[in-house]
Parts: sequence; structure tokens; C-alpha cells
Amino acid sequence: MNIVILDAYTLNPGDLSWEKLESLGNLTIYDRTPSDQIVIRAQEADILLTNKTPLSAETLRQLTRTKYIGVLATGYNVVDVQEATRLNITVTNVPDYGTNAVAQHVFALLLELTSHVGHHNQQVQQGRWSQSSDFCFWDYPLLELSGKTFGVYGYGRIGKAAAKIAVAFGMNVLAYDHDRVGQDGDIEKVDLETFLKQCDIISLHVPLTSQTHQIINESSIAKMKRGVMLINTSRGPLIDEIALRDALLSRKVKAAGLDVASVEPIRNDYPLLGLDNCILTPHIAWAPIEARQRLLDIVVKNLEAYQLGEPINKVNP
Repeated sequence: MNIVILDAYTLNPGDLSWEKLESLGNLTIYDRTPSDQIVIRAQEADILLTNKTPLSAETLRQLTRTKYIGVLATGYNVVDVQEATRLNITVTNVPDYGTNAVAQHVFALLLELTSHVGHHNQQVQQGRWSQSSDFCFWDYPLLELSGKTFGVYGYGRIGKAAAKIAVAFGMNVLAYDHDRVGQDGDIEKVDLETFLKQCDIISLHVPLTSQTHQIINESSIAKMKRGVMLINTSRGPLIDEIALRDALLSRKVKAAGLDVASVEPIRNDYPLLGLDNCILTPHIAWAPIEARQRLLDIVVKNLEAYQLGEPINKVNP
């Protein structure tokens, strides 16, 4: 059985072992695959593994040997699942490997926006503290999280994990969950209008679908508090980035911390570059070594289950 990985590098740049996967078949690993090489590299694959390399309907129709596609991530929009189903190709994903890692990164971004640790360390290293007339200095207003209202937009696994951390910080937590309202322990689920109006901080935790594309836009931002903060560790296209830039420049949105962008890697003309109230990290919330090891372990379990005729984590019928 031939197993081909089209873009292995981001999952395993060399600090994990492929040994378990190698035991399941003849493994061929490509760090990256350009679009004009996808069919050539995949055409002999019984098992095809991809992270972000797209598998369109046209591509899938050329892969007559492939019967299984494993997505090395939670999101599977890179695969035309409808066409895969028509071709009797099983598609699986990895739904729950980075919950704690991503929730941790939410607060890494938020703490940087409120405490500016990185900036002030840089200033100390450059000699500003040693030149100070006082025992302390700061360049930005420093904010306390306790008592603020933290909003979780999408109350799934990661949203719940982020909410739990927010509660530990002494924050009031609201969640928007498909207009379902009610109390879940310390978390209050509210309608979208209430959510947008009351949150001091909004953290996005929904998948990218046609319904969630650019849910953060000029209209939704207008309904938010002036001075709201926005965190996105989910998918870049959830945000209209031009509308967010305008809101950041006007300070309607006080600050944003983003780990994802609509096009990745970003281009030099990315509209949110160069703003003093926007922090950008290069899609790394998922990437602690512990999370990547869990991901790889689940990829192996998915494939083992498929080989036994009992597939798990299927995303198609």
C-alpha cells in the first residue's frame, strides 16, 4: 500500500518520527508540493495525506488509485469532499489535537495586547530602563483582564477551553453559539446582538464556511463597543481585513491579535501590516510539539481504523 504525504514539513520539520506511519505502508514524503506536481506525486498513492495542498475535483478525478485521503489538520476545506464522496474516496481529518495549544495562544496574543511584554522587553534591552529617571516606565496603557467581558464566538472545543481560561482570569464570559441562549456554568450564551454589544474582547472560534466568511465586517464591527479587542486563531477569512484595518485606524477596535490571515503566507501589501495596535503571528497556535505529536498519532489511528474497515473521523458520508 503506497502512502504519500504531499506537504509534510509543517507537521514534522524534523522533530517527530514517521516510524508508526511507515509501518502501515510504503511511505513517500514530500516537504512541499507545488500545484503542477500534485497529480504527478499523488497518482500512485493508495493513501494520500495532505495538510494545505489543495485537492480539487479535477485533481481527484485523475487519482484513480487513491481510496483514502487523510487531512493533517482539523479544517478540510482543501479537499473537494463532495467529489471525493462521489469517487468513493474516504476523507478523514484530525478534529481534536490542538485544543489547549490554540486556547493558550489566544491568551498569548491577548496578554501581549494588554501588557505589551515583548515591546517593553525590547525597550529594556535597548537601554531605556537604565536611562529612566523613575523606577519604572511604560509606553502603552496597561490593562487588567479581571472584570472585562470576554466573548467566545463559536462555543466548540477550543471556544470552551478559551472560556475556561478567561474565567480563571476573573473575566465575565459570554458565548455566541448559533443563537442558543442560556447558562453553562460560568458561561452565559447570548444572542449575537447582545454578544457584539457587550464584549470587551471577542475571540473567534468558528470553522470557515460560506455562513462564517467575513463574519467580522463593517456591519458587525459597528455593533461592537468602541475599544473592543479582537482575537483570531481560527481562520483568516472570518474577517474582512479592510474593514478591520479601518476600525483599527479609527480605534473603534482598540487592538487585534491575529494568528491567521485570508491568504497565507501573507503578501507584502497585507492590509494589517504596520499597525501599532495589531499583533500578527504566522499561523502557529496549532504548532507546539506536543500538539503536533498528538496530530500525528491521530493520523496513524485514522489510517489504522480505515485499514480495519472501521474508519473514524470521517468527514464525508
